[in-house]
Amino acid sequence: MPNRGGSRLPGVEGESEERIVFHVDMDCFYAACERLREPQLEGVPVVVGMGYEDGESHGAVATASYEAREHGVESAQAIGKALERLPRKAAENHSESDTGTSDPDAEDRPAAVGYYRPVDIEFYKSVSEDVRAILHDCADTVREVSIDEAYLDVTDRTAWKVAEGFARHVKNRIEREVGVPASVGVAPNMSTAKIASDYDKPNGLVVVEPGTVRDFLAPLDVSEIHGVGPVTARDLHEMDIETAGDLAEADPRALADRFGERGRELYHRARGDDDREVTPTGRPKSLSRESAFTGATSASTEKRSRVKTLATAVAERARDRNAMYRTIGVKVVTPPFDVHTRERSLPGPVDDRELVSEIALDLLSEFADERVRKVGVRVSNLQFTEIDQTSLDGFDAPKSTVSEPEDTDPEEGTKLNGEKQDEDNREADRRSETEETRTSRSGQVSLSDF
Repeated sequence: MPNRGGSRLPGVEGESEERIVFHVDMDCFYAACERLREPQLEGVPVVVGMGYEDGESHGAVATASYEAREHGVESAQAIGKALERLPRKAAENHSESDTGTSDPDAEDRPAAVGYYRPVDIEFYKSVSEDVRAILHDCADTVREVSIDEAYLDVTDRTAWKVAEGFARHVKNRIEREVGVPASVGVAPNMSTAKIASDYDKPNGLVVVEPGTVRDFLAPLDVSEIHGVGPVTARDLHEMDIETAGDLAEADPRALADRFGERGRELYHRARGDDDREVTPTGRPKSLSRESAFTGATSASTEKRSRVKTLATAVAERARDRNAMYRTIGVKVVTPPFDVHTRERSLPGPVDDRELVSEIALDLLSEFADERVRKVGVRVSNLQFTEIDQTSLDGFDAPKSTVSEPEDTDPEEGTKLNGEKQDEDNREADRRSETEETRTSRSGQVSLSDF
């Protein structure tokens, strides 16, 4: 297997005989983002609503934290129903009761209350970009499935004997540098890695080594197999197929008669047979690096030094990927968690490390007197080339403009609606989506479902 340019862990020699796939799945991502912005929400029930506005009772649950689920709040549930099970924490500026309705029996309501927030997809995308930057730094091949889920092929970066440690490293970087929890599944193939990431949520890490895949899958309920929704599970149960082990021992011809080609696919996945390669969803539209301070700082020297280091790292990363860029930007996070971005566009694509540093520091000057929690540097509007790199020389002097970044996903082809489907399953999902609720085990529903 050829090395695609990534560095292996120290002490790891040779090549792995089996592919090493990570499935990284953020835990209750929208709720985790809200906790990032409001740390006081840590440990309390949080409900993020789609089509929901503060103080209202309409809309549907997009994400319910694990604490909220303990009170019967579920993804795709109507907000009104959620409020019946978990009253809303009354805001100081609201005259409404906790449930948002007039209730003469208010004193009989349960003591537990929930904190309801509307979806803020732009903020969630910003946090997702931070996570993606880490994933692309840790793996040569990354396939983003949604705003909060990705597959990584790390075969060229590690070996099975240390795969668990490398996976923990990825988890810890996400927690430390971004501040949101993730569950990671490690396996020789994509479908098993996905099941492994769901196995011990939240904040889980499950490793399924080669040779143990079928034993790991066998006792699981058949609904755990990737691609089996509630209706398919019910149909399989009618065939006396209760577990993945039952499915692995079933007659593939009978499965094909009942479910078509999809039946054979499910049969093979239950046996741990999945030879799909992790294919990237497209070249990135931006490259970035970020760093958080131990505590918010207003020291100009400290902020400038950090940005200069990040600018150098981003420019070198772009050069490693044969990428030139037309836009250079900075990200500044001020307390409590306000995200500010500034960009400057150039007349043509360049590869110029000093220019990245110069422009990033100039953009940072707007925040010279601000207390800052985190800084980042990004290059975007990328152009990939195998020819000699180009500098700014030869272009007219740039007309500098400060603008907000493009409202585009940083990774070409990435879905931003939380919908978690693999490309080769889309047709099957389309056939069944009218009968099966598309809700992931991480408790987040598709933004397109409402």
